[in-house]
Amino acid sequence: MSYSPGMAVDPELLEILACPNCKTPVTLVKDGAALKCGTCHRVYPIKDDIPVMLVDEATIEP
Repeated sequence: MSYSPGMAVDPELLEILACPNCKTPVTLVKDGAALKCGTCHRVYPIKDDIPVMLVDEATIEP
């Protein structure tokens, strides 16, 4: 994975981030504006280039 200027989250950080609900690794979605868990389908917002990894802040999308 290479870093691109439009990417909000550092690739090294992305490699260690996991869903706090089910501990599954998350992936970037919505053009880098959010992180999504592929297991429980929670989407965590990224605000000011900082992932908000709180279950209460997440939305659930199919």
